[in-house]
Amino acid sequence: MWGCMRAVGQWMASYMAQIFHRSANTIAKASIIAAILLIGGLLWAGLELQRSPYYTYAGVARSQPVPFSHLHHVSGVGLDCRYCHTSVETSGFAGIPPTKTCMNCHSQIWTNAPMLAPVRESYRTGKSLIWTRVDNLPDFVYFDHSIHINKGIGCNTCHGPVDKMPLTYAYASMQMEWCLNCHRDPGKYLRPHRVKEDPKDPHTMDDQVFNMTYQQPTAEHPVVLPDGQSFTSQDALGAYLVKVKHVRSVRDITSCSTCHR
Repeated sequence: MWGCMRAVGQWMASYMAQIFHRSANTIAKASIIAAILLIGGLLWAGLELQRSPYYTYAGVARSQPVPFSHLHHVSGVGLDCRYCHTSVETSGFAGIPPTKTCMNCHSQIWTNAPMLAPVRESYRTGKSLIWTRVDNLPDFVYFDHSIHINKGIGCNTCHGPVDKMPLTYAYASMQMEWCLNCHRDPGKYLRPHRVKEDPKDPHTMDDQVFNMTYQQPTAEHPVVLPDGQSFTSQDALGAYLVKVKHVRSVRDITSCSTCHR
């Protein structure tokens, strides 16, 4: 029986050899490898596209009804973030300022500027301006501004150098992997709310969370807290702030339920 099966196998091999050339084996192997590489390449390209500014709009200035310049209002005029974003310390949303906030100044200055015509029209009619959101998280993500601010995350940690933006753009992708980079080691990004602006004068204090020019502590430029403690490295300062601000454990803040509720 085994001899019969061997004979049949030899006949089949001979028959197939007459149909397919020897090179067919090489072509078949190359085709399989090429298909695997093609599928892998498409997956890689898709992931890169999903992380790119084309998809996330990171670094892309968005068109707005009025060309509002943070560069002018923050660096030039010196407005604090909280003047416009009034609820950032107390609620999940930073808040979009009503037209009345704009008119606090622009009823006195630049009163006839053509670019501010939509603002004056909004104030006159009571119809809100429709701003284009720059940082827009999907609905399945829970994010609370107040908890981040109160724990010591600075505005420009997430929003970038807003004080240098003539037109506002998204600084970061705001994707999950970007958020997790911070949640896995929050001490690297925490700032003290109150520090001695001048270490020799205990009465000069500054809120570093809203300081757009905040520099992490070094030996040459230490951070001195109101209680007199001085820090010369972000690692030491971060570890201290994690403790005193009662930041939850890394396991807790990287749990899926923290952001997906």
